[in-house]
Amino acid sequence: MKLAEALSLRADSARRIEQLRARIVSSARYQEGEEPAEDAAGLLAEVGEVLGEYETLIRRINRTNAAAQIDSDGTLTDALARRDTLRLRHSVVTAAADAASGKGQPGYARQLRSELKMLSALPVAGLREQADELAKELRELDVRIQRANWEVDLLD
Repeated sequence: MKLAEALSLRADSARRIEQLRARIVSSARYQEGEEPAEDAAGLLAEVGEVLGEYETLIRRINRTNAAAQIDSDGTLTDALARRDTLRLRHSVVTAAADAASGKGQPGYARQLRSELKMLSALPVAGLREQADELAKELRELDVRIQRANWEVDLLD
């Protein structure tokens, strides 16, 4: 099985667990004289099995990510950490550029020269260029990660 397949199964398991949780919660109590919509105890047993499979998948995915080399960037785990950091860095730089440009703030224009003027404390154009470079680096890294996901076999 390829790593990408395991990641898809993990996502399916997570959705299944959430669906079972919702069904358990809605069936956990019922009114006297009525029958519950579903067998909550049976659903709990089912979710236990799905959780066991989910844990096994996560362990295998983590082992694979730690062992699989991706280009010269190190392991898949290293690449995932880099991707998370790039996403945060891009978010911070974009937010800084937006704030410096006044985006999202009420449109206030001076009517008199005596009114206070708002100035930017940061170079907006430079921040936008930096955000574009980070976005490009993030896209390229994401492509390498996705390629590795389809090439790497899942470890036991």
